[in-house]
Amino acid sequence: MDIEFVRSRFIKHFDGQTGNIYFSPGRINLIGEHTDYNGGFVFPGAIDKGIMAEVRPNGTDTIMCYSIDMKDRVEFKVNDPDGPRTTWARFIYGMVQEFKQLGVQVGGFNIAFAGDVPLGAGMSSSAAMESCFGCALNDLFANNEISKWDIVLAGQATEHKYIGVNCGIMDQFASVFGQEGKLMRLDCRSREFEYFPFEPKDHTLVLINSKVKHELVGSPYNDRRRSCENVVSALAEHFPGKHFETLRDAEPDELLAVENEVSTEDYRRAHFVLGEKERVLAVCDALNHGDYETVGRMMYETHEGLSKEYEVSCEELDYLNQLAREAGVTGSRIMGGGFGGCTINLVSNDVYDDFISTAIAKFKSRYGHAPEVYPVVISAGSHKVC
Repeated sequence: MDIEFVRSRFIKHFDGQTGNIYFSPGRINLIGEHTDYNGGFVFPGAIDKGIMAEVRPNGTDTIMCYSIDMKDRVEFKVNDPDGPRTTWARFIYGMVQEFKQLGVQVGGFNIAFAGDVPLGAGMSSSAAMESCFGCALNDLFANNEISKWDIVLAGQATEHKYIGVNCGIMDQFASVFGQEGKLMRLDCRSREFEYFPFEPKDHTLVLINSKVKHELVGSPYNDRRRSCENVVSALAEHFPGKHFETLRDAEPDELLAVENEVSTEDYRRAHFVLGEKERVLAVCDALNHGDYETVGRMMYETHEGLSKEYEVSCEELDYLNQLAREAGVTGSRIMGGGFGGCTINLVSNDVYDDFISTAIAKFKSRYGHAPEVYPVVISAGSHKVC
């Protein structure tokens, strides 16, 4: 992000004064899909694209907001019981309300913000917004006494209560806790986490956005969650002496024991989840040894499982994965819930240019539009810039 650009817009819209500048990143998830609601692990990292905001207290009870990207201005009172109707302004309103719940005496302020997280690419621009605003509120009104976890949970609560999105905590967690050159293994059950080195000197991490989002009949995510719950119930009945809270508690031989007691569809989906749990742990070990070939192999296995067992891929994503294999890309898989969106690719530098040009040309030839390409670097989490 361009600091001078954000500052110039702030000065223009708020009487020539300046404030403090804050930045929060978007995120990627290297591996660990559909594991969060199964009590498993995710493996995100903050990236070098995000949301930047300039903020200055104004001594009133009014919050004056300017979205640089939207070219839109919204004002509301700190104690407004309803808040603004404009969706982007409700992220600011929600964080203010959640900080007040934490006992912070939030006053009025001026804020201008912009972002370079591509919308709809699965890099969590909304979590970057919440984390950025939380970082600013903590610095300006709470003397930085609000914990990082409280900022994460305030962001999640903002999504739930003021935006209407029932999200988990991975996106906000990655944006707040990210560190340069490190990915994080987050235990979705206990919230324990650990940093792992990610500095592939001879590889580039790149997202390729299919720009496809399929509208499916019914509730595909709920269906898959229900499949997992069905298998957990079968496990609990088959092994009455063991407590099964989620699929996280199951071992492969236990799943095999109930194969004939659940539907084929439910079994396949549970089989993917258990395999994904092991793949996340394998990637952690591989990164500690600088073994990016194993990391890439696990990514391909995850894509195969998401496509064939969990059935959340689509033709376009499978084609991007196929092109990666044909080009000798180290690793490639669907990133996110599926049914469209991006693949995340770990590409050795010696094949990068050929892979990108070939993927763009062949995808456009087949589907009539070019995919979008976003190289990313694992970077620092939310922080005050100046």
